[in-house]
Amino acid sequence: MSTSLIAMGVAIFLVINLVVGLAILSLLFGTFETLFGKPKLSILRSTKSGNFFAFGFKWNSAKEPAAINTIRIRLFNPFGNPTQVQVTKQFEPKKNSFAVEVDMGPGLIDLLGAKNFDLATIQVEVASSKDGLSWHFDMKGPKFKRLVSEAHLTVDQFISDHKIETLKTSKPPIDIPIRSFIADTVPGKGAQLAIPTNPSFAAHFAGSAAPTTTGGSGGAQAPAGENFAVAKVWIEPGCIVCNACEDIYKDVFEVLSDTCIIRPNAPLNDGLRIQEAAEACPVEVIKFTKA
Repeated sequence: MSTSLIAMGVAIFLVINLVVGLAILSLLFGTFETLFGKPKLSILRSTKSGNFFAFGFKWNSAKEPAAINTIRIRLFNPFGNPTQVQVTKQFEPKKNSFAVEVDMGPGLIDLLGAKNFDLATIQVEVASSKDGLSWHFDMKGPKFKRLVSEAHLTVDQFISDHKIETLKTSKPPIDIPIRSFIADTVPGKGAQLAIPTNPSFAAHFAGSAAPTTTGGSGGAQAPAGENFAVAKVWIEPGCIVCNACEDIYKDVFEVLSDTCIIRPNAPLNDGLRIQEAAEACPVEVIKFTKA
């Protein structure tokens, strides 16, 4: 009997220690998150005119993914004039920790010059207009002014010190394959596509398929193939809006400002013309399947 009581006491003791240990561990993780995991705003030294505001922002982008593109500074000044000021600026979206310098406009000077600024409260908001996330940093007016005036790190220094990788926003160059359907200049019309559906070359391609050599004349030609129906035609990413496909088959292809689309209810019974448009595409993004 006494042995059972001892065993039960030991079990209860171990359970209590386990619960206490988990509670302490959770508290330690919470403290670590508070001290090191919270988003951090750093006010930096501007290298430009007084309208510019430079800052760095670090946050856990894996835990809270967002494309941050907005900085907003608010003045709450109940004892001065004006009582409220807000200046907002959007910039190129950032998906990882970053540092930028943005032109806040003359409103920033008005904010800093408010009467009784030392009694005011400043709120700096960093936000993503797309993802609906925002972080707020509140401080008294004197602290904000001191951080701005005493900032010594520039944007470039902050990026270097924190080893922040800057993302290149320029698009990679498009590798355009060499084509043989560009003809020499047609008198009065400039450069033309040497293709059967171009009226300028209708006689040249009469009874034949597309040429296999550069230029509007000469070169071996293959006999026209038997026409076929198409089950599906689509445009893959990468269109450079060159208008070649629409020039060939306007009933099927529609070129917009930034891409090309397949027209609703487009006829798919002339597979040879669709194939011709696909072969004329410089970046080869027109795809189709035969019926």
